[in-house]
Amino acid sequence: LGKAFIKNKYDKPGQVFLGLVHRLDRPVGGCLILAKTSKCLARMNKAFAEGAVKKQYIALVSQITTESSGTLVNYLLKDAKKNETKVVTKQKTGAKLAKLKYRIAARISPYYLLEIIPYTGRSHQIRVQLSAMGSPIAGDHKYGGKTISDSNAIALHCHALQFLHPVRKKPMTVHSKPPQTTYWKPFIPILPLPFESW
Repeated sequence: LGKAFIKNKYDKPGQVFLGLVHRLDRPVGGCLILAKTSKCLARMNKAFAEGAVKKQYIALVSQITTESSGTLVNYLLKDAKKNETKVVTKQKTGAKLAKLKYRIAARISPYYLLEIIPYTGRSHQIRVQLSAMGSPIAGDHKYGGKTISDSNAIALHCHALQFLHPVRKKPMTVHSKPPQTTYWKPFIPILPLPFESW
C-alpha cells in the first residue's frame, strides 16, 4: 500500500523502495517512519541506534501507585520463546538497562493519561516498566492491564518522533493522534503538544 502511494504520488517508474526504519509492538499504534531510499534507511537506522531520535508516547492507565512524574530505571530480560520481557537484577545474564521518564498529563475517570519519553528502546520496555511500577497499560493483558473495548489493542500510542531529516539535515517532528476509540476519545482534545517542556 505504501509503495503504491509513493509510485503514484511521485510518478516513479519501475520498482519502488520502501524500508521500515523501526517497529512498534503489534497492539501499539502511532508514528512509524519509512525510508524512500536505501541511503535514508541506513542513516535513519544509525540515528535510532545512536539514540538521536527522540520518542514521545502516550498511554492510559487506571491507577498510579507512585509519584505523578518521575524516571524509571530497570534492567530488562526478554524471553524470546514467550515473547515476554521482565524486570530483573543487573547481574542476570543478558539483562539490558532500560530508562524512561513519565508524567501524568490528564485525568478523566477511569483513566490517567501518561506522557512518556523513553531514553532506550528495549523490547516491550514501556509496557513492562509501567507494569512494574504498579500502573499496567489499559488493555495490556500480557503485563497485567485490564480489558478495554478493543480486544486486540492496548492504550499505548507513539504520539510523536523528533529527528534530523537524513538528507536535508533539518529538524523534523512528526506526530499522530490516537484513534477515536471509546477510551481515547475523551483525551484527544487535551493531548499534550509534541515535546512540550515539562
